[in-house]
Amino acid sequence: MKVLKFGGTSVGSVENMCNVKNIINDGRKKIVVLSAMSGTTNILVSIANNIAHDMTNEAIEKINKLHETYFNTIDKLLLDESLNIDVKNYVTGIFNFLVECTYQEYSLHLENKIVAQGELLSTYMFNSYLAQEDVTSTLLPALNFMRIDNHKEPDMFYIKQDFEAVFNEAPDVDIYITQGFICLDEEGNISNLQRGGSDYTATIIGAVIKAEEVEIWTDIDGMHNNDPRYVENTKPISNISFDEAAELAYFGAKILHPQTVTPVRADNIPVRLKNTMDPEAYGTLINDDHTENGVKAIAAKDNITAIKIKSGRMLLAHGFLRKVFEIFEVYETSIDMITTSEVAISLTIDDDRNLDKILTELEKFSVVEVDKNQTIVCLVGHSIVNHHETYRLFQILQDVKIRMISYGGSRNNISLLINANDKIKTLGKLNDYLFELVTL
Repeated sequence: MKVLKFGGTSVGSVENMCNVKNIINDGRKKIVVLSAMSGTTNILVSIANNIAHDMTNEAIEKINKLHETYFNTIDKLLLDESLNIDVKNYVTGIFNFLVECTYQEYSLHLENKIVAQGELLSTYMFNSYLAQEDVTSTLLPALNFMRIDNHKEPDMFYIKQDFEAVFNEAPDVDIYITQGFICLDEEGNISNLQRGGSDYTATIIGAVIKAEEVEIWTDIDGMHNNDPRYVENTKPISNISFDEAAELAYFGAKILHPQTVTPVRADNIPVRLKNTMDPEAYGTLINDDHTENGVKAIAAKDNITAIKIKSGRMLLAHGFLRKVFEIFEVYETSIDMITTSEVAISLTIDDDRNLDKILTELEKFSVVEVDKNQTIVCLVGHSIVNHHETYRLFQILQDVKIRMISYGGSRNNISLLINANDKIKTLGKLNDYLFELVTL
């Protein structure tokens, strides 16, 4: 059995929902994971933000407008009167709940409840649409089996046990539909797998059922060799390894949630990236194949903060690095890149919520310099640090100031820290040299 995930754009219009129906209606059993309709999650987050700032009227105005948008979609999607009325009643119940939320005190738990409604809406609507089109389907509520532990990681024992129970109790149909992104936390409260988490949901389920393949359907024909938002003439990558895909996802390739491949790589369950608007395109196949060496793709991660920590105490002193890392651990801030010398450490973070507290601790025993508005440009490919032409990459960046280089920490990744203002120029230069066969 396959697991197919469709993103917000794929279910963002009546036409696209029809495309999804045509893709999945092939007579074979499958599990379909759906995101919220495109734009819905952003509006729900905005509503939660209004509640947090006591902007009740603004929140209710957005709720009413979104309610109207869904009713318009339902009228176009569901021509069957009985189904139309049923779905409108369900949708109205959700929007009444959202209105009730505006009179409650804001908390993260409340925001998570609000944001979760997007996936509940899309799956109920789409399941009803399939019924109208005589496609046999049923809902598998994700909140009945998807759970994270106190480290925000999937609780695989719980998920496997409860998914099997939910699945075995479901009717025998062709299509099993569930929500991506949403889950319960270790205390049973509604939570989520963070932005892009529907990909993660799909591969978690894929790992649980030992799927034949997990397909991630979006509005682009696979993972590209550079960021098409900033660089022209990018090309989809036909095949890429789990290691390479994980590096690209973590360092900015928006097509995948950074943890997507983690659940399935141990069992070598392939992940295929496909385009809902062009189903016949090959897309990108992710598996454990490492046959091709050299750079395959470039990605960029924005909103990076660089921190330089300098101290004479570091010279020949054991335990200094541990002391530094413990501060970041206490404030739950992960480090992306790191370089060291005998008297200094330079590192980067992408989450600066606790930056002031971290700096206060570091300044007790060191001199600290901070550079914001930085970007990590990541070059990914199998064993690129050993490739015979890798050294030439730096020749084309002579007019780009490189703040840090991470080389050798992974055989599949070379990362450059640059000023964000130089990102587009750097991506373009690297693209021309690596993929357009420009000679020096």
